Amino acid sequence: MRIHIIAVGGRIMHTLALNLAEKGHRVSGSDDEIYEPSKSKLAAKGLLPSAFGWDENRISEDIDLIILGMHARADNPELIKAQKLNIEILSYPAFIYKMSKDKKRIVVAGSHGKTSTTAMIMHVLKFRDIDFDYLIGAELDGFGSMIRLTDAPIIVIEGDEYLSSSIDRRPKMIHYRPDISIITGIAWDHVNVFKTEIEYNHLFDAFIETHDEEAPIFAYAEDNNLDILAGKYAKDYNIQRYHALEKLENGNVVYDNKQYKIRVFGKHNRANMMAALQVCLKLGIRPPDFFAAISTFKGASKRLEVMHKTDDGVVYRDFAHAPSKVKATVDALKEHFPDRKIVAFLELHTFSSLNSAFLPKYSHSLDSADEAYVYYSPHTLSIKHMPALDKEEVAKAFNKPGISVLDDKQELQQEIEDLELGKSVIVFMSSGNFDKIDVKGILIKKI
Repeated sequence: MRIHIIAVGGRIMHTLALNLAEKGHRVSGSDDEIYEPSKSKLAAKGLLPSAFGWDENRISEDIDLIILGMHARADNPELIKAQKLNIEILSYPAFIYKMSKDKKRIVVAGSHGKTSTTAMIMHVLKFRDIDFDYLIGAELDGFGSMIRLTDAPIIVIEGDEYLSSSIDRRPKMIHYRPDISIITGIAWDHVNVFKTEIEYNHLFDAFIETHDEEAPIFAYAEDNNLDILAGKYAKDYNIQRYHALEKLENGNVVYDNKQYKIRVFGKHNRANMMAALQVCLKLGIRPPDFFAAISTFKGASKRLEVMHKTDDGVVYRDFAHAPSKVKATVDALKEHFPDRKIVAFLELHTFSSLNSAFLPKYSHSLDSADEAYVYYSPHTLSIKHMPALDKEEVAKAFNKPGISVLDDKQELQQEIEDLELGKSVIVFMSSGNFDKIDVKGILIKKI
């Protein structure tokens, strides 16, 4: 098949291009800019566009399919040319469904915990030598790619609620029509697209309505928004609520009156693990076999990942950026290290987190930290065409006594350089990179 990918440079899109080329398809792509590591990976396989930018001359009648990335706008000249030629155009989630409609589809949805829960399921299936395909939004140890598409009978999909493409404004998760699904929780996000909390919550109504009546939907029972939604649909759909696994003082978890040792910590991870267990039970995996596998799971990339460690201190990085994710991460560290000082750095980097109307959602999210720092870059606000933030307004929104709000890169770097690592647990939380400050390098020099 001859396939052209518009906006090929993204993490998922370039991975999809590599996968399709490996399967023998003739693949080309375009983008206005491509960054590392996507650029080098595409170049190594001869898939890097000869020039950046959009060019309608790339589109010809011999193309069988266009896969359209979210980065490409509706007025993209290549897209317009493809529409004129009546070439089939699919968003990548629509394409994934097309390739997996004959498989058993497991979809993990929710505002937080999707990647970790998907990673847990994948880890167990691989450990137990079960053949499966997958789509996940992060790189995992032991998996060479974020996408696998083969003839496997099962596919595990991280179901994102963001829009599919500029011409398909449905959430990605709507496309997959799960045979088994998880909803980890619902907390308003992506406020640049979903302007109200009600609008955002309705995405999950639409997701539930894509299921057949008998398809199990595992819903986290301790999430208020999700509990309301589950009650609404309980009569018409097979919704099964779950709780976090119980934790003992020795750090083990309990299931069916038996203790099991695990490597990850925090209530959010125990909830994710219970969700993964429910799916694996449906796939015929016995609880002892599940826990034998999950006991070797170290966590997904950038999810409470150890960045640096000393004899009596540890530094983590975490992808947490939304209020519920930030709170879960800091609470987990306080629970796991009750006798150490917890120091939290949070970068406001997303459209939601930099929106003054959304900021009050962060209220008390950093309460478990002994010291808390919030950083945002005026340059990031400028790039996103957003109005300036007032530091006092930000501090008030978090409602955390003693919080430090920073908007200067040099000031942030000085705070990092002044950190005391002894008997401390430090976490850097962001979906960005703290203005490219070499945090790890700074910490290593302190030894």
